[in-house]
Amino acid sequence: MLAAGTLLLLSVLANRLSDNFGVPALIMFLLVGMLAGSDGIGGIHFDNPAAANFVGVIALAYILFSGGLDTEWRSVRPVLWRATILSTFGVTITAALVGVFVWKVLGFTLKEGLLLGAIVSSTDAAAVFSIMRARGVGLRGRLKPLLELESGSNDPMAAFLTIAAIGWLMSPEMSWQELLVSLGIRMTIGLLIGVAIGFMASFVLDRLRLEYDGLYPVLSTSIVLLSYSLSDVINNG
Repeated sequence: MLAAGTLLLLSVLANRLSDNFGVPALIMFLLVGMLAGSDGIGGIHFDNPAAANFVGVIALAYILFSGGLDTEWRSVRPVLWRATILSTFGVTITAALVGVFVWKVLGFTLKEGLLLGAIVSSTDAAAVFSIMRARGVGLRGRLKPLLELESGSNDPMAAFLTIAAIGWLMSPEMSWQELLVSLGIRMTIGLLIGVAIGFMASFVLDRLRLEYDGLYPVLSTSIVLLSYSLSDVINNG
């Protein structure tokens, strides 16, 4: 608990430093993790991929929920289709280009290159806007909502591509056609469940009156866990 509290405090301070110096918060978080790890001054030994994956998945679910909650529909509606194309096809093209570069230049196999490309294909909205704020960069017209929506909605596509690349590595006999069909089914199920639970959550939050204000964050937490876990259970069921 002492280590967890200290790391959380350092992460908050690192985020503040990233705003002041224009350094992406993710880099600061990685630096804190490296310093706290077994090779750093913290000396914390952590070797549990399953726990890391579980924590990462839960964190990603809340990050996506927070991004959607903070997005104003009126500002992003005019650029919805453009942002959708960028956050899907744009991410796929980026992953493919990086994968081919790693394959041809760095000597990895094509499958390993595509996996690396899928991992780094998405952009981080917090990092993009923290750099823009630090440098005093202002975007005019529809460019700002386009960048905001695209950078906040491209994580699912990157996650899908990463899962597909891992599946291809683990099952070499799987064809591209099977991967595309699996990807399409998973995306469709996730989209339908996300839209359905989103409308349900909006209806419940607008009309439900709880006795204590502290229960509303708990209600939001349950919605996040329900939307992700329901989609995961149906996809893997």
